[in-house]
Amino acid sequence: MKAIQYYGPQNIKYEEVMVKPPQEGEVVVKVISALTCGTDVKTYRRGHPVLIKSVPSGFGHEFAGIVERVGNGVENFKPGDRVVAANSAPCGKCFYCRHEEYNLCENLDLLNGAYAEYITVPARIVRKNMLILPDNLSFDKAAFCEPLANVVHGVERTGIKEGQTVGIIGIGPIGLMFARLAKLKGARVIVAGRNPLKLKAAEEFAHADEIIDLTRYANPEKIFREYTEEHKGLDVAIECVGLPEIWERIFSCVRPGGTVHFFGGCKSGSTVTFDTTKMHYGDIKLMSVFHHTPKYFRMALDYIASGEVEVEKLITDTLPLEKVEYAMKQHIEGKAIKFLIKP
Repeated sequence: MKAIQYYGPQNIKYEEVMVKPPQEGEVVVKVISALTCGTDVKTYRRGHPVLIKSVPSGFGHEFAGIVERVGNGVENFKPGDRVVAANSAPCGKCFYCRHEEYNLCENLDLLNGAYAEYITVPARIVRKNMLILPDNLSFDKAAFCEPLANVVHGVERTGIKEGQTVGIIGIGPIGLMFARLAKLKGARVIVAGRNPLKLKAAEEFAHADEIIDLTRYANPEKIFREYTEEHKGLDVAIECVGLPEIWERIFSCVRPGGTVHFFGGCKSGSTVTFDTTKMHYGDIKLMSVFHHTPKYFRMALDYIASGEVEVEKLITDTLPLEKVEYAMKQHIEGKAIKFLIKP
């Protein structure tokens, strides 16, 4: 098959490789639709010790397709089934799984290789985190299940309620999906970003109530407060950038009694500083949520299938497999939200 192989930072190749035959419990899926992701862009730029543990490696992890072959012992899937699979599955046995914190599983089974004509899905993911698509759902939309699952997890854990004012800094695809789900929860949503492409999506996809162009305002904290009740500050503030300085700035946007959700992951070893008086006497809740679980992956599929989250509006362009490196560079230059890759 043709596939993108990852050899190291800024070193990926479009080449021919063997399709991995399905072992016990595994399934080979013909990839119909794959998506670029911010994590893939970061991996392309500087590597990823968790996702890429050896090279050469398959690359890409958001996809949907058709079952091509099944290994021995596979009971719930057959050739021809239309499916979407997550990029991970928990073991169900470790300390964290026993505490139902499945996203923190110590033995998380990870999957890469969506930028290819075929992908072999590990047995555990087949059992726990691969789903049959509704007949009327396109592969292009279904491929969004994995990124949306992360956001569903974040929104549910944050406990966003009807009538709250939610502010989001960073409106890449994750921030935009946070905004959309917060709207569906009945919140008033304010977003802030710089990229014109993404600011437009904040209106057309997320239906945000207020959109702050950070190229025009040096003090977003003040602007956020101006849009809140009695100018007290946000009920919920969500950081979707992953920069320590933005973590600190969004902390100052939340009101006493509010919640700050640091969703964007910072570079390893980063530190931040908060005003402990404001945090303690202001009764502010600080939280972060990482990854997704099988429960939230299923919820993401339901959101997409219902049409409530029009994920197709996040697609900047459709590209063939050999253009993945071009797609990565376009992301780095800020010229895309998501590329749809069609092997």
